Amino acid sequence: MYQHSFEKLNVWQDSIDLVELIYNTVKTFPDDEKFGMSSQMKRCSVSISSNLAEGTSRTSNKDKSRFSTIAFSSTMELLCQIILCQRLGFINNNEYSILREKVLKISNQINALKKYQLNT
Repeated sequence: MYQHSFEKLNVWQDSIDLVELIYNTVKTFPDDEKFGMSSQMKRCSVSISSNLAEGTSRTSNKDKSRFSTIAFSSTMELLCQIILCQRLGFINNNEYSILREKVLKISNQINALKKYQLNT
């Protein structure tokens, strides 16, 4: 089966793994957070991978880097929500550490991708 260029990016693959992790994590949230924090976190995580994918379809490097910037912004938004969830007791310290580590890795990968896009 044909693979699009974004599917070959390690950062995109890691971001898809993060989406799965977020979806599994929010299943344990209180019911009253179903349309609050859990919904927002799912949207953020999907936004990261979606913007990485959309950026690869652009023709100019400047446009590609713009979508990488949007993906990075969604990553920071997700990090903020992870911090809030830990403080509100929705996730424990171990879950927090795992999520934060994955977000840090992806944010570093996005920064490297953006640098490459701007210097090519």
